[in-house]
Amino acid sequence: MRTAVILSLIIPAQLAAQTPQYRSPATGAAYVSLADTGPVARLQSQLAASPRDTRLLTQLGVAQSQARQYREAIATFTRGLAIDPNDAILYRYRGHRFISVRQFDSALADLERGNRLDTTNYDIWYHLGVVRYLRGDFAGASSAFARAQALAPNDDELAGSTDWLWMSLRRAGRADEAQAALGRLRPDMHARIRTATSYLKRLDLYRGAGAPDGLVGPADTDGIQVATLSYGLGNWYLVRGDTAAARRAFQRAVESGGWPAFGFIAAEQELRRFGPPPRPAAPAPAAAPAAAAAPARGAVDTSKAAPRRRPARAVRRPAAVRP
Repeated sequence: MRTAVILSLIIPAQLAAQTPQYRSPATGAAYVSLADTGPVARLQSQLAASPRDTRLLTQLGVAQSQARQYREAIATFTRGLAIDPNDAILYRYRGHRFISVRQFDSALADLERGNRLDTTNYDIWYHLGVVRYLRGDFAGASSAFARAQALAPNDDELAGSTDWLWMSLRRAGRADEAQAALGRLRPDMHARIRTATSYLKRLDLYRGAGAPDGLVGPADTDGIQVATLSYGLGNWYLVRGDTAAARRAFQRAVESGGWPAFGFIAAEQELRRFGPPPRPAAPAPAAAPAAAAAPARGAVDTSKAAPRRRPARAVRRPAAVRP
């Protein structure tokens, strides 16, 4: 009984902590944050004693982001920028979270500002490439991802930046450069990748080492992973001219539940550019019955022949009814 009472107090508090973050204009689906498991509350407590500590503000915003509290994180990073308006890292983080809530203009402004403050930051170049890509600026995205690829700090980030660079160059119509970008990948990358496994599977597809039918397998159940793989597959179909297969893959991405994933967000943009799905073609009208062929010369046209007379039948009189 006591356990039930405690749970009845805890669960509503957790649900109350799940705040609205994004509503899809296409489907009306609403997405909310996760409940804080402790890090956010601890950092807020520390900030109460040091409210102008931008290091703590950055840590709090990151913790909020990990709980998908993106709007709260944006507010936290904004507090930090009011204290230090020239902190490139705060622009990097706030720009990323503007992407998460689909505020692409604000994200672009933040990431460009951060890039002017620090041109050597890999994360700023990477996320600048993402937001340009989402806005349909594939040439600009290619430039940003080329810079990110050159600055990649490890194999996981090299895989991610190379994947987006390939996609951007293909969408910009620069297929030869896209193929050349894959040349920076190391032959032993499969043994070195730790977190970017979805990007590695997509890269195998681009290199011809993987099949499209097997890209998203039964073991891929996480929403973020399904969205990431499905978007890469859809883009692969799209640059090959198969828009029907691309649409199906993009639709699978937005049905994955992995709404914070860049693949989910990019699939939303692609479907918006496609517009409503084509209506199925109306069934063809039934063919009219063929006209009867004219009878051969001298033959009898039985369709117009006079009906045959039936022989007259004798009328039977009813028998007398007995009294």
